Amino acid sequence: MATLAALAGCASAPLSQSTVADYRETIELSGRLSVNYLKEGQPDSLTGNFTWSQQPGRVDVALSSSFSQLAAISVTPQQATLTQAGREPLVAQDIDTLTAQALGWSLPVAGLRDWLQGYAIGADGKRFAASPANNSVYTRDGWRLRFAAWQDDTAARPMPKRIDAARTTASGELEIRIFINPVAP
Repeated sequence: MATLAALAGCASAPLSQSTVADYRETIELSGRLSVNYLKEGQPDSLTGNFTWSQQPGRVDVALSSSFSQLAAISVTPQQATLTQAGREPLVAQDIDTLTAQALGWSLPVAGLRDWLQGYAIGADGKRFAASPANNSVYTRDGWRLRFAAWQDDTAARPMPKRIDAARTTASGELEIRIFINPVAP
């Protein structure tokens, strides 16, 4: 009985019902990601680090492994550019298609502008604001999102720490797990 009482005393605080902090047009984030996808019909994966710099009208993303930079991506309303070491830059109007061609999987940059801050556009077309107690949504463009961990899940204005995203594509299931480094206040 004493053990049960001790365990009950260790119970964590209830999850915050509060939605995420207000959306910001300008953010700087970094973290890690893992991607599982099919390449030429075979399972493949990638694990690496990312930096994310977002300003009104522009997003810059750098993807790297422990050993080298994998790709640098710049997105503006006019175009998307993907640069990989030793290759000519690739330019297109659609970043999702561009990354699918260059990386073998589609990095959903347009969605990530919202997701990294705990927001999404739901399948119903309405803006979704996540909270630790309400952490899953299907997006308008077919992603299943789960805000799986929080910087502080009892905070008055929580920030995502881990996002699990999955989507069925023509070539199979695409899964992306994003870990966001702690954000300074």
